[in-house]
Amino acid sequence: MRKMINRLVRLPLEASRQTPQKSFPAIFARGGTSNGLVILEHDLPPKSLWQEVLSRAMGSPDSYGRQLDGMGSGISSTSKICILSPPTREDVDVDFTFVQVGIRDGRLDVAGNCGNLSSIVGPVAFDYGMGGKRGVEFRREGEEGEMTSTVRIFNTNTGKVVHSRFKVGGNPLRFDATGGYEMDGVSGRGSRIVMSFLDPGGAKTGRTLPTGNEVDVLRLRGGGAIEASLVDVSNPGVFVRVEDLGVEDYDTLTPARVEADGELKEKLEEIRQAGAEMMGLDPDTESVPKIVMVFPPEMTSRKDGKGANIKCLALSMGQAHKAAPLTLALCLGAAARLEGTIPHQLAVGLDDKSDVIVIEHPSGKLDVGVTVEDGKIVSAELHRTARVLMKGQVYY
Repeated sequence: MRKMINRLVRLPLEASRQTPQKSFPAIFARGGTSNGLVILEHDLPPKSLWQEVLSRAMGSPDSYGRQLDGMGSGISSTSKICILSPPTREDVDVDFTFVQVGIRDGRLDVAGNCGNLSSIVGPVAFDYGMGGKRGVEFRREGEEGEMTSTVRIFNTNTGKVVHSRFKVGGNPLRFDATGGYEMDGVSGRGSRIVMSFLDPGGAKTGRTLPTGNEVDVLRLRGGGAIEASLVDVSNPGVFVRVEDLGVEDYDTLTPARVEADGELKEKLEEIRQAGAEMMGLDPDTESVPKIVMVFPPEMTSRKDGKGANIKCLALSMGQAHKAAPLTLALCLGAAARLEGTIPHQLAVGLDDKSDVIVIEHPSGKLDVGVTVEDGKIVSAELHRTARVLMKGQVYY
């Protein structure tokens, strides 16, 4: 018995000799139809170590594609990180770097922004007092007199500014996620977050139409060619007509059906890479540009009695997206307003009196507000919901 007790007593001493796991404080949050980690840059080790630290934190690289050993969950929309840092410009309150973590290879991709997850940046920055109250405006609006705040965000990936307006409350004031706004792709309701992307054209290439053409012909390695519109608004997109892909019964095309069709996915990746080369981008960077199949919409009714103007199905990081990547929705909405592009050719019911484009995607619909002046995209606006899910230490 005494020997057994001695063994039990010694266990903690032996365990104490093991190297402890390292960790950093973080928030786990949902933004739009994505979720991921939100981290303050000063809580991370030097950037030279980010590759190892952030990939391990998300559970990558993972040959099984599940990220069971980290915070990711095996799909591109949940393998994301937002890093917040003090502002580097006088006209913003916070800098924000978006990181897409490769599920299988663990590669950190900072080539583009994520519109969905970026919806949580303003609220978190406000709650942490980043940038102080400088330039933050409070006002009462709406029937119930909601108090709102606007945080100005500089996205380091694209070099663009985003204004995020959201509900605040309490004493001291903090982001209030409760509300009655409902968005497709997310169950439940929350407070509306209004994201205004300023001067979003040419985020990666410097031009809204990188080649100067509304439609380009892409030559494919396996022979043949296909028409595509190459548009760079918020994030670059390669837009193709679904009917040009030789897909049967494309009206019933779903993300699951795309995932099961290896030949179609291979062709779409070839088209994406050809578009990237023509746009002057690295074709081996999976996140930018993204490939988007565009459909003529079914004029189905929705709650407000209005149908969609255009329909899409996008691939992100090689996976068929179950919703619409938000920056791609911005890009598609802008493209639909640019005469001659494939999205403009397929769009129906556009209203010259309204800036709103209604986009149908596999999980529902979303509205994109696009302001065009003298042929230039001045701003694009989206509405999202977001909320913090957990705060704590992330071990790696």
